[in-house]
Amino acid sequence: MISRLDLRGSSPATLGPRGLRDVLPRAEYDVADALEAVRPICAAVRDRGAAALREYGERFDGVVPPHLRVPAEVLQAALDALDPDVRSALEESILRARRVHAEQMPQEHTTRVVDGGTVGHRWIPVTRVGLYVPGGLAVYPSSVVMNVVPAQEAGVESLAVASPPQRDNTGVFAGYPHPTVLGACALLGVDEVYAVGGAQAVAMFAYGVRDDADDTGDGGAAEASDDGAGARPDLCAPVDLVTGPGNVYVASAKRLLRGVVGIDAEAGPTEIAILADDTADPAHLAADLVSQAEHDPLAASVLVTDSAGLAERVEAALERQVGATKHHERVVAALSGRQSAIVLVDDPEAGRAVVDAYGAEHLEIQTANAPELARRIRNAGAIFVGPYSPVSLGDYAAGSNHVLPTSGTAAFSSGLSVYAFLRGVQVIEYSREALAEIGPRIVALSHAEDLPGHGDAILARTQPGAGA
Repeated sequence: MISRLDLRGSSPATLGPRGLRDVLPRAEYDVADALEAVRPICAAVRDRGAAALREYGERFDGVVPPHLRVPAEVLQAALDALDPDVRSALEESILRARRVHAEQMPQEHTTRVVDGGTVGHRWIPVTRVGLYVPGGLAVYPSSVVMNVVPAQEAGVESLAVASPPQRDNTGVFAGYPHPTVLGACALLGVDEVYAVGGAQAVAMFAYGVRDDADDTGDGGAAEASDDGAGARPDLCAPVDLVTGPGNVYVASAKRLLRGVVGIDAEAGPTEIAILADDTADPAHLAADLVSQAEHDPLAASVLVTDSAGLAERVEAALERQVGATKHHERVVAALSGRQSAIVLVDDPEAGRAVVDAYGAEHLEIQTANAPELARRIRNAGAIFVGPYSPVSLGDYAAGSNHVLPTSGTAAFSSGLSVYAFLRGVQVIEYSREALAEIGPRIVALSHAEDLPGHGDAILARTQPGAGA
């Protein structure tokens, strides 16, 4: 079911980071390949607005939403309909996420560089964000929590959520996103929610969309346009930043529209890597590999171990567990795909080098010295330490964020946090005397760069008689 990759006898130091990345399992997933598919979609949303969104809803989701913006009464109905146990779980997840993300807020500070000269650093939240919540093979109210909470804790003023309409919905929810997703939005106080999925949702957020006569689901709450009297109001005003996971088309739209709008990351298929030794429980490891595999046929499940005996026990546990899991076919496809494998290494140190080169979205460390190894890991979206910190905990209720870098991008990017919604702004204030003291050096540098006007701007303020 799951293949083996034997790296015993192959020194990670000899292979190097590039050589390791080349041999380790990865899904065939290329955001660039989807760019040509999403380009006309984004252009149509830009040019034709709400009409294009409805057309794509019918084409890709199999349903035309009654209103693109989910009415307030539908959101309230979804909140009222939440299963009590699910609502309680969401409330606890929100509480823990708030506790963690509130602690992430950086402090403003001011540095006195010289007498009369200061440089301050302020953290200012973006004004408006669009949060994407997937709705394909699974239902993700947890992604509502993971997107909304850090944005709220950062102080973002305006939040909008988009999630694909579900053709299987019935009653008041027919044509809208999954009611559990809507209920999570209402629980968090988010009242601007759109029944729009895929690349078209990213384009809607990036360009904004005008209202039209066929869509009045906002109850009159659409933002007014600044284009002059008589202009149609915005159904969805443009945002400054788009965050949230999605499929390859969502990721491609983010790449295409980056610069028109800010993005958090181009998330690929989910992945887990586990670094384990003989002390690990094979039933735990198998369950964790299955838990990621059930997301998507392209999901990656990778076990790295120096124990051939453990590898055999995990393979046996997988045979038992996969046969009993609900999404059997999806799990089998993921575990048997080229992106999943059991990787055998010579020793724990070689295993550490392998998982560092892999740069997993989720990295579990289940070894005798797990805390020590965890401190030495450089590349991972999130690190789960020990046998009682499985990825599923982080997916829902650890307090951490589950929107994480994939496909090795953990080597240079981070998971979603309050920092994603903040901008650092420097504030410089010098007195005339402080400027005059440093002025000659600025003039010298400006001439060295052949930009004498820069120096003249200093001299205009500091030469005798300046400012008279």
